[in-house]
Amino acid sequence: MTDHKALPVSGYTEQSQSDIDLANEGKELEERYLRWLDKLEALDTEKRFVALARTNVQQGAMWAIRSIFKPVRIDLPEDH
Repeated sequence: MTDHKALPVSGYTEQSQSDIDLANEGKELEERYLRWLDKLEALDTEKRFVALARTNVQQGAMWAIRSIFKPVRIDLPEDH
């Protein structure tokens, strides 16, 4: 199992290849759904509902990806 160095973002740790693959699978699913919403938006649909769907899909994907990467709280300068 390959471990990938974390991005230089506080609170994120190294990730296994299987976790990265799982997150990328989720990102692809999110993109497919967003593209379907793009089609709905181009039709005579209730735009407010499409916008709500888009927001909730994006938020759901964010929480799902976060569940994989498990970011942690960080120390602040005043903690030392």
